[in-house]
Amino acid sequence: MPAYVLFSFLVYAVINAFTPGPGNILALSTVTNYGYHRGRPLFIGVFAGYYVVQIICVLFVYGLSTLLPSSLAVIKYIGAAYILWLAFHVAISRPDQTPAEASASFTKGFALQFVNVKIYAFGITALTGYVTGITTSLNTLLAFGLVIATIGTLATSTWIGAGVLIRRIYQNHYRAINLVMAAGLLECAYSMLR
Repeated sequence: MPAYVLFSFLVYAVINAFTPGPGNILALSTVTNYGYHRGRPLFIGVFAGYYVVQIICVLFVYGLSTLLPSSLAVIKYIGAAYILWLAFHVAISRPDQTPAEASASFTKGFALQFVNVKIYAFGITALTGYVTGITTSLNTLLAFGLVIATIGTLATSTWIGAGVLIRRIYQNHYRAINLVMAAGLLECAYSMLR
């Protein structure tokens, strides 16, 4: 894989994983409301669900590449449009002033990931935009899917570990942080289409 493609994949994955999404916000809310130890079952559920959903994304992309290889080009453009949409919404988003209450169970964290459209779009976009243009090998797709899930887990862990601190920093500097992340996403969309 060319270095610029790998770099763009990693930039996209890190930005997407670290931006506020259902899993990150639920983790932040849980740690601030219940503490780390009482929230741990939920966090483990979020992490496990992330890996399972990314394996589903890999199987979906592999199936498309095997059965309908021409559809991957269309999905790449849909993925680029999604990244542009995400960049716009990241740029204009404001911090949530009142995080939702959350019960801290494994099942709730795990189930959240199956309805978390962000990580499906994240996985499918990353795989079709950066990997399938080079290879459609199931092993390679699976390796990148696991990298996506690991980056997502690290991102959620960061939100957990920083807890209230990240929330305060983000609330005080959200505009600058959002603009930097949005610019990074614009570069990702550009590199996906060239």
